[in-house]
Amino acid sequence: MISIDGLHQQDVANCIAAKTCPNIAALAQTGTTYANAYTPGISDSFAGLGALLTGGSPKTTGLFYDVSYDRTLYSPSDVTCTGAQGWNVIFDETTGIDSINGGDRVHLDGGGAFNPQAIPHAKVNGACVPVYPHNYIKTNTLFEVVKENLAGARTAWADKHAWGYDWVNGPSGKGVDDLARTEINSLDAAGIAGNDYSTSLDGVAPAYLHTETFDNFHVQAIINQIDGKDSTGVNLAATPTVFGTNFQTLSVAQKATNASGGGYVDANFTPGAHVTAAIAYVDASLGKIVAELKAKSLYTSTLVVVSAKHGQSPSDHTKLVKNGDTLNALLQSNGYLDAAGNWGQNATTSGNLNDGTGLSGTGAMQTDDVGLIWLKDQTQLAAVVAKLNANLGCTAPGICANGTGASILYGAAMTTKFGDPALGRTPDIIVQPNPGVIYTSSTKKDAEHGGNAPDDSHVALIVSNPSLSAQTDSSMVGIAQVAPTILKALKLDPNLLNSVKSEGTAVLPSLSL
Repeated sequence: MISIDGLHQQDVANCIAAKTCPNIAALAQTGTTYANAYTPGISDSFAGLGALLTGGSPKTTGLFYDVSYDRTLYSPSDVTCTGAQGWNVIFDETTGIDSINGGDRVHLDGGGAFNPQAIPHAKVNGACVPVYPHNYIKTNTLFEVVKENLAGARTAWADKHAWGYDWVNGPSGKGVDDLARTEINSLDAAGIAGNDYSTSLDGVAPAYLHTETFDNFHVQAIINQIDGKDSTGVNLAATPTVFGTNFQTLSVAQKATNASGGGYVDANFTPGAHVTAAIAYVDASLGKIVAELKAKSLYTSTLVVVSAKHGQSPSDHTKLVKNGDTLNALLQSNGYLDAAGNWGQNATTSGNLNDGTGLSGTGAMQTDDVGLIWLKDQTQLAAVVAKLNANLGCTAPGICANGTGASILYGAAMTTKFGDPALGRTPDIIVQPNPGVIYTSSTKKDAEHGGNAPDDSHVALIVSNPSLSAQTDSSMVGIAQVAPTILKALKLDPNLLNSVKSEGTAVLPSLSL
């Protein structure tokens, strides 16, 4: 399974038509292309990958964002679970021990261990225990099911954060035999000081070229695994039963400013220079993986899934609005979050996340091209919603949520879609602004993801095997349907996935497996 972050269905259609992605086109010629595949209402990487690996939405995975909040948890420093409850959980690049006390990430593996300042605590059966990312996910994963139900099965995965993605192991903590510990936000000694793999190597070349270097680590990991080694290429190991990786290059190219060549040149997803090159790079990388499968006589027995955790918004640069974080400002100015910004990990001593100085019990907010709000005082829900509805316009202090596609989700509708906020994990309010709005003033990016705008949620999905015939299925499907489909291909019951059973997630249509 390959997740190409940012890959829209329109990208696939356009590059196949233009003959600029021959390897993707070849996979489509032996499989089903799903023209209407969508993420599960939230398009952050955690929510998207959670869907791909569990068959569930955030309602059952508990994964809303890599930055979230849980009212039941205690701070990392509260080892007795006697302080205030409610912790701003952040499982990103700072989850590795390199980031302890706000330190720099100087190792590709994030330092080789968890940052204890990133790990909150929970009271379980009277004991105060740490909550690692694999404890944070609320449902089992594809990897766990395969290992538990296929004798001799082996699993592997590689992603963008070395320790934050520990949750792919599932609650057992043991779902992935070979989890590559690679950190995209680690510093590259070959570049200028302070530049990680998501930024320019030398301060001049486009950032996506540096990200290719990072993604190449994952391509090599997959090739090593196909060749009967582990991801490092050092140790012998059976080729995994289920394995895959994530590509970041396209996402970085899409976020780059339009003026510098990033993103798209029109509303038809015509790629700019960076996106054109990024798609060509990813396509060539897929070609290398397929070629190695063929060389090892594994291609005919391998189901290849190409999709994306999320898209990127907006593709149409004329829709871009960056008025600053007006949502955060509105809540702080009205006292629903601390007026000085002293909530969660918003104002740490070092200025970096997970340095051990965050605040408990304050509520929290996460904004990109969406706004997730966990109120400090849940009795203020009606008042906050009223304040938001009174400020929907795009002129300050408005939150720019007054157009088609904008919404404010809360109350019974929130509980139905994402679970009951009273239980601790689900946000009280989710604000979907007008498509194209990013709650930022940053001049470094012209696109983002996380919400449910069309460009966020409508992603590519191809399921391919040489035994399958080329077809396009235009029915609406979700990327959560990938996990039960993989289990069916392995002759396992999809309902072994708890989220599949709970949410009734169906196997993908139009496949003879």
